[in-house]
Amino acid sequence: MIKISAPFLVVNKAHLKNKFYLLLLVTTTLNFAQTARKYSNEFMNIGVDAAALGMANAVTSSTNDVNSGYWNPAGLIGLEGKQASLMHASYFANIAQYDYAAYATPIDDESAWGFSVIRFGVDNIMNTTQLIDSQGNVDYNRISLFSVADYGATFSYARKHKLSGIQYGVNSKVIRRIIGKFASSWGFGFDAGLQLERNNWKLGLMIRDITTTYNVWAIDETEYNSIKDAVNGQNQALPENTEITLPKAQFGVSKKFEFHNETSLMAAANLNMNFARTNDLISTNGLSIDPALGFEYGYTDLVFVRAGVGNFQNVVQIDNTKKVAFQPNVGLGFKYKGIQIDYALTDLGDQSAALYSNIFSVKVDLSIFGQ
Repeated sequence: MIKISAPFLVVNKAHLKNKFYLLLLVTTTLNFAQTARKYSNEFMNIGVDAAALGMANAVTSSTNDVNSGYWNPAGLIGLEGKQASLMHASYFANIAQYDYAAYATPIDDESAWGFSVIRFGVDNIMNTTQLIDSQGNVDYNRISLFSVADYGATFSYARKHKLSGIQYGVNSKVIRRIIGKFASSWGFGFDAGLQLERNNWKLGLMIRDITTTYNVWAIDETEYNSIKDAVNGQNQALPENTEITLPKAQFGVSKKFEFHNETSLMAAANLNMNFARTNDLISTNGLSIDPALGFEYGYTDLVFVRAGVGNFQNVVQIDNTKKVAFQPNVGLGFKYKGIQIDYALTDLGDQSAALYSNIFSVKVDLSIFGQ
């Protein structure tokens, strides 16, 4: 179940085709009252790379390529050369577009760095606040279009520890969120990751927004007031402008089994933790835990078949009973001469409230262009 913040829920349900929902978009998005929120900047938690998504995101301990900048920056140490990655996905029946690009390279035998960009946006939304002129006439030429978009840029650095088998990494990220001409924000935050390998077992820890991430909004008062006037002049105060994202943690363990017939099986598990009460499978006042399991079967490092299950949520039914919903994923991958193409299908059998998603990604070893 992908937890999307208020702006996108409004876009999905109403497409912003009338004035009331446009006001709701701005007021619910910006009414932060300078408090920490459970689901702030959630577009940064959706996930990247179809290979990882096919394993239900249970890759905190095993990630070791260009996409490690997102999953656990410590994994960038696994790079053997320069890599680039691209992914595109559509959500809410193609209403929202999700795009990701990344680049990473080793610095030397002990360190590596990477850079990635994420965009999650809804484009060409109709602004009908000026549809009726001062004389009460409907003029469709007064309809304009705007976009709601979230951007995240991340710079990653990883280094080997002096102790064998230990590596660590950090992310520095900049968040940019835009709601047409009505409001925009800048945010800054940090992540930290650690990986440990012992006896072919791998452990990983990733802490997102480790210092909390702050988004500061700038609201165009003229545009905001025009929305209020368009819905019968409702008397609403200007929202507060600071949003705080609480830390989240992922702990993972994995092991890869090699077989004599050139096949392999990697099994991985994650505990995804929020430091607040949520609808996760295990939930207390101070900690909520959502487990995830993933598997990858490989043949000659050429063909990969993946499966995973995660996003376990306690869902309240109409009769107030609770049901455990989960999200199963499957995926396929093909790798040849430095180019890897991956596919993931999520939410098989409609087990969760998330919509079906077909996700493709490509990863390229840039050294092939120098040959």
